[in-house]
Amino acid sequence: MTPAADPEKATALSMLREHWGWFALIAAILVFMVLLGPILAPFAIAAVFAYIGDPLVDRMERYKLSRTAAVCVLFVIATAVTVLALVLIVPLLQVQVLSLIDNIPAWAQWVQQVAMPKLGLKMPRGYQLDVDSLRKFLASHWDGASDLASIIAGYVGRSTPALLGFLANLFLIPIVSFYLLRDWDLMVAKIRNLIPRRVLPQGIAFANETNDVLSALIRGQLLVMLALAVIYSFGLWVIGLKVALLIGIVSGLVSFVPYLGFVGGLLAASIAMLVQEQSATGIAWVALVFTIGQMLEGGVLTPMLVGDRIGLHPVAVIFAIMAGGQLFGFVGVLVALPVAAVLAVLVRHALKRWAQSALYLDVADPPPATATEPEAIL
Repeated sequence: MTPAADPEKATALSMLREHWGWFALIAAILVFMVLLGPILAPFAIAAVFAYIGDPLVDRMERYKLSRTAAVCVLFVIATAVTVLALVLIVPLLQVQVLSLIDNIPAWAQWVQQVAMPKLGLKMPRGYQLDVDSLRKFLASHWDGASDLASIIAGYVGRSTPALLGFLANLFLIPIVSFYLLRDWDLMVAKIRNLIPRRVLPQGIAFANETNDVLSALIRGQLLVMLALAVIYSFGLWVIGLKVALLIGIVSGLVSFVPYLGFVGGLLAASIAMLVQEQSATGIAWVALVFTIGQMLEGGVLTPMLVGDRIGLHPVAVIFAIMAGGQLFGFVGVLVALPVAAVLAVLVRHALKRWAQSALYLDVADPPPATATEPEAIL
């Protein structure tokens, strides 16, 4: 094996030959993470919470608080806000769900007397869409209902371990978040010390740009979700939908997936309005509310709160979310956008290096990089 003449001019092939063991180790770690995908959810969510909370903890440290005390204060505030939100919102959601259930008989009657005749459909002789008819139908098909009940009971029994696992992960998230947030600066310093010295300036530049992108994405997207939840809830309340708060909050929270909050909320609100009013006019008002929300998201909220610093095409965003879900399940959907944003930064840096390479310029010696070393965050 011939040694590299100069570290700065070492080709990718020679580096691969010289350090193949380290590349193999990195590949093995990535494969190991893919295999552990089902258990990564609480750690990924906790890492996101720690990343979001780190600037707040750093600010509290400036007021002479220790790192542990600042983390404890942040956890107390977050817990108090969460409990207060649950106390205020849960009773309202309960009232709205009960109101929706109370409207189901009127909706069933409208379906039978108005919608089905217009579609040329008829109920079977002797049956109607009401409680008494449903009881009669179940009595006449009791054997099948018993088999269905057995199937459901068996499914619930098999799902009990999964439910317990979900509750355990839910309990694990705040614990992991606490320790990650407490030791965040130490972990960042250790990662910095692991970066090879000759690529440290490029590593610092990459880390700074990645931090800017992730800050714009995560914190901005959370604000967009909150704003959309308020817009949808208020708009649906104005047009008289009784379950406005329930649908508005859920639509806003799932809006981190492109068009999911819009399409899902539009369908749910349309069905709820149909159950409540039994008229097409209400559906038109629902469509207007979600159209306004979508226009505000694309024209005002996302440019103002997130900006164009992420650099991801909408098609790339959808692909990233689908790929994350395919590889890692639910946790993949959660971390798809942050990972895609980091990869976008990596691609931009790679393209800059490619534009300065001898292979691209077709010269013996590529021009030196002119970028200055930015302020380090690692």
